[in-house]
Amino acid sequence: MSPKRTPLYGVHVAAGARIVEFGGWEMPVQYSSILDEHRAVRGACGMFDVSHMGEVEFTGPNALATVQRLIANDAARLALNQGLYTQMCTEEGGIVDDLIIYRLGDQHIFMVINAATTDADLEWIRAHGLPNTDIRDRSADFALIALQGPRAQDILSQICPADLAAQKYFRIIPETRVAGRSARIARTGYTGEDGFEIFTTPEDAGPVWEALMKAGRGAGLLPAGLGARDTLRLEAGYLLYGQDMDRTITPLEAGLGWSVKLEKGGFIGRDALARQKEQGLRRRLVGFEVMDRAVARHGYPVLSGGAKIGDVTSGTFSPTLVKSIGMGCVPAAHAEPGSEVQVEIRGKAVPARVVKLPFYKRPR
Repeated sequence: MSPKRTPLYGVHVAAGARIVEFGGWEMPVQYSSILDEHRAVRGACGMFDVSHMGEVEFTGPNALATVQRLIANDAARLALNQGLYTQMCTEEGGIVDDLIIYRLGDQHIFMVINAATTDADLEWIRAHGLPNTDIRDRSADFALIALQGPRAQDILSQICPADLAAQKYFRIIPETRVAGRSARIARTGYTGEDGFEIFTTPEDAGPVWEALMKAGRGAGLLPAGLGARDTLRLEAGYLLYGQDMDRTITPLEAGLGWSVKLEKGGFIGRDALARQKEQGLRRRLVGFEVMDRAVARHGYPVLSGGAKIGDVTSGTFSPTLVKSIGMGCVPAAHAEPGSEVQVEIRGKAVPARVVKLPFYKRPR
């Protein structure tokens, strides 16, 4: 099957982006350089095409109950137009996908899911939905543009009439306009910086992208690709589904216990997670710094005393911190910050130290 293309594919090619396949999509990995794009997001603003993400809408008398059954977090506590981060789990507690939901009405939930898992997620959702719930795949109805960085609000406010200064983090404006085009805007992102994710129609994606580029011309805005998105999210301690988590690891083991609300009542995987919490974790996903400029990559062995204890799930050289960083799943005995481990890099055991996540926090 040929890779899919987002509505902005032609824009990326015209801008000279290097295109790669990611999650079944042809996506820009970089335009200029990953380093320049990374620094633009940290210091000014970067813009990403994330139209490959999936969207699902739940309506009907049991919409909220269905979502509550599917997710580990508590959707019932959301105010109107508020969102939260959560996971869907298997009965064994493994992560089916991580996602964001927004409450657009009493019985109206808008869910954003990962691109590579969209088909499997929809199958899972429909298999576990409750009666009197209308579940609609809206993925083809939306293009999604992420505007990220300290100048994001200044740039977007030039072409959007909404009161962005009043919009809080993890809130969504369900109906507004950007460059005269219909849009909904969430104050969310995957970079560790302030920013917005702009949902618009596939037909309007090109004009909105070009209008944002024009508005940001004097503010340091750069288009950015998957390469910078990965280094940015890793610095911020954000996990990537399919690498740092999947159906073989639970949210508790992945360090996402803060988003698991056992007290809300029944949901798929609750009993397994409650048992695991009571019995204690045998392994944990941790962050680590490599005590060398050598870069730990996905799949490299993590060692202790020369013996393998785990694997690197994500790794990079951090442009912001100017050091090699990574994540890996290790036994709980090695998971405390300050624990000394090694990473096998090109046949050499390179010293590393477990550190508290995130690696980077944006200045307030």
